[in-house]
Amino acid sequence: MLKYLHIKNFKGWKDTGKIEFAPITLFMGSNSSGKSSIGQFLMLLKQSSASTDRKTVLFLGDSDSVVELGGPVDMLYEHNTEQMLEFEYNWDMPEPLMLSMLVNKDNTEDCLVNSITFSDKIAVRDKEIQTLEVEKMMYRLYLNDNSNFSVGMERVQKASSARAYKTIAENYEIKRVLGRAWEMPSPYRFYGFPDEMISYHQNAWFAPQLNAAHENFFANISYLGPLREKAERHYRWTGFIPGSVGTSGKDTILALLAARTENRLYNYKSGQVRMSLETIIAKALTEMGLVDKFVINKISDDRQDYEVKVQTKGSHTLTDIPDVGFGISQVLPVLVQLYYAPANSIIIMEQPELHLHPSAQSALADIMIEAISAREDKKPRNIQLIIETHSEHFLRRFQRRIAEKKFSNDKFAAYFANNDKCPSVLEPLEINLFGEITNWPKNFFGDINGDIFAQTSAALQRQIDGEK
Repeated sequence: MLKYLHIKNFKGWKDTGKIEFAPITLFMGSNSSGKSSIGQFLMLLKQSSASTDRKTVLFLGDSDSVVELGGPVDMLYEHNTEQMLEFEYNWDMPEPLMLSMLVNKDNTEDCLVNSITFSDKIAVRDKEIQTLEVEKMMYRLYLNDNSNFSVGMERVQKASSARAYKTIAENYEIKRVLGRAWEMPSPYRFYGFPDEMISYHQNAWFAPQLNAAHENFFANISYLGPLREKAERHYRWTGFIPGSVGTSGKDTILALLAARTENRLYNYKSGQVRMSLETIIAKALTEMGLVDKFVINKISDDRQDYEVKVQTKGSHTLTDIPDVGFGISQVLPVLVQLYYAPANSIIIMEQPELHLHPSAQSALADIMIEAISAREDKKPRNIQLIIETHSEHFLRRFQRRIAEKKFSNDKFAAYFANNDKCPSVLEPLEINLFGEITNWPKNFFGDINGDIFAQTSAALQRQIDGEK
């Protein structure tokens, strides 16, 4: 689970400040306020960690990427290539990591780690071709919030090669192998200790483990964009098991069919009865007031083609999903991803409430509360949600559940991207035990009270003037 993130000099953010995350974290703000950039930054790191080119520090994307940022000049705050991109984040590990440390020349000691903080400084070295280089990266390793030691790499400023680095550490003495006195090569990607780390040092066997832990962290992040694909009349499934519903939801029905084949069962609403994913989705759609029935049928026995049908409220017949309201097809990927995502996933979603009626937006908040505490095959799923939203109804349902003691305020965080100031400020909303936001930004969701007052005043004046 991501605990906090701090970014400097990225897109519209000079400094986000320390963003502390909860199991459910909301980002709100006006258009072009920078709230989308938080999720974009995490996806930038994810696609960089998965890049096949280990020499590329950050993969800024192409036409097939979730994030496409152009060049470094487009990515940096105010397009200033003289400044460095700086960031730091901390995450808790699902399972503790056991590192073997060399205490002296004859003895090793196991070091248990269950939390990692990573910090990075990335500079544009060649201003003409805009080559990105890691200036300094550092891992800080913790067990139950107690720091064990830190280790990282820093670029050697006065070296024969601009890509020469030295190993740095705190609370642990890194020992060089005799005859390996020359500088280390550069890190791979933005976070990786190079292969030479082990051969150059006597006691750095843990380096590949830290690299792998970092890659596993980003492998657990998924993203669902604001524009989901429209529903199809037929779906063909060949047994493919998707890792998620996809960034646009195109694999939603395939994920449902895969869950059916794998017999994935969930404890819904803290109940003892375990349900299939299809059953949970049908219940969720019903609770949101969108449909009375949801089914996936195989078209014929000799073909792997399926159709999705729903029974809308007030109807007595099943209808193909493309023939009903657009909102159902847009929220379906959201609902499926909430439960289909593997345990320990971090799910980033943009505007999951899009095209939904206000009452359905509120109900969606309840479903998310349930999703993070649901169990799969009797095991906790440990799901974290990072949501960008424009919905007041969505936010207020979380506030209500906190006040009703049905949802703890320590499992919820919300931020407001305020671009009325320059540079923009990311303001944490202070939510107390009663669900009250004690520091509402001015005109947070527009001037609703002002509109009501102006409408009432105008109506009263027209009546005074004799209009009926």
